[in-house]
Amino acid sequence: MNKDLSLEEIQKKLEAAEERHKPHEAEVLKQLHEKRECEKEELQKMIEKNNNISKMVEEKLTHKMEVNKENPDAHTSAKLDRLQEKDKHIEEVWKNKGFKVPADETEAN
Repeated sequence: MNKDLSLEEIQKKLEAAEERHKPHEAEVLKQLHEKRECEKEELQKMIEKNNNISKMVEEKLTHKMEVNKENPDAHTSAKLDRLQEKDKHIEEVWKNKGFKVPADETEAN
């Protein structure tokens, strides 16, 4: 075997080696590109989902604010009714447990 390879032969061998590696490099690049595209699609779906949730929350809050603005007295009286029901329940529990029910401040005045 001739140890003294010419520059031209070395160049040809290098080019042949590069040609052998090109398909593998192309396949790796293709796989990376496909993976990146898949990640982009997933990210886009997450962004859309987040935007939809934000939009739904905003619409719900806007609706709630409009309802409260339209009829604030009804909203306030409904809250007051719920509080009075809770007070009655507490009094019943106290009576059932045998505790003395404290006098209501409004009744004392």
